[in-house]
Amino acid sequence: MRLPILIINFKAYAEAAGRRALEIAKAAERAARELGVNIAVAPNHLELALVAQSVDIPVYAQGADVETPGAHTAHVAVDNVKEAGAAGLILNHSEAPLALSQLSRLAARAKAVGLDLVICAPDPDTSLAAAALKPHAVAVEPPELIGTGRAVSRYKPEAVVQTVEKVSRHFPDVAVITGAGIESGEDVAAALKLGTRGVLLASAAVKAKDHYQKILELAKPLAD
Repeated sequence: MRLPILIINFKAYAEAAGRRALEIAKAAERAARELGVNIAVAPNHLELALVAQSVDIPVYAQGADVETPGAHTAHVAVDNVKEAGAAGLILNHSEAPLALSQLSRLAARAKAVGLDLVICAPDPDTSLAAAALKPHAVAVEPPELIGTGRAVSRYKPEAVVQTVEKVSRHFPDVAVITGAGIESGEDVAAALKLGTRGVLLASAAVKAKDHYQKILELAKPLAD
C-alpha cells in the first residue's frame, strides 16, 4: 500500500452501479495522475472485476466473508476478490462487522494472497486490537458520524489522535487512516494534520455531481 492514500468506497450506492462505477473509477484515476497522489477505489462486488480490468489505480474489495473458494453459496471468498483483480481488501466496516475470530482468519488469508489490507474500527481501543492483526492500515471510523457530513477530523478529532498514538506506539508498521463524515478537501487536510496517513470516504465522492472535480478537491491535500 502506497501512502498517503485516499480510498473511495462505492458501497451499494445507485450512483455507482453498473457502468457508473467505471465512470467514477476513471475520474479517480484521472485525478490521481494529475495530482501524483495515491487513490484507490472500492466498487461493489458486482462491478469489482470490470473496474479492476479497466483502471490502473488500486481497486479494493469492500469485504469478504470466507477465506477460500468452495461450497459457500452467496458468500465471497478472499481468493475470489483476488482472482477478480482486486489489489486490496477492506474488512470490518461498521456496515459489515465481523466477529474477531472470523476477522483474524480473513486478515491472515488476505495477507497470504498478497492483498493490501485495511481493517476498520470504531474507536482507539478497537483500532489497537485491529492493528494487532498486522494489516497495512487501520481505518478509525466512529459509526455515529458515517454518512452525516460531520467529519471525524472536525467533530471527533480526539478519536483520531488517540488512535494514531496507540497504534504508532505498539505497531509502528501499521498506518492509521480515518473516515466518517468526510465531505471536503478541508476535512481531508484536517485528518492528515492529526497524524493519519489517509482517508476512507464514500458519499462525498460517489454522490457528487461532478465526480472528477470532487475527487480532485478531496485528493489535493495528499499532494500538499
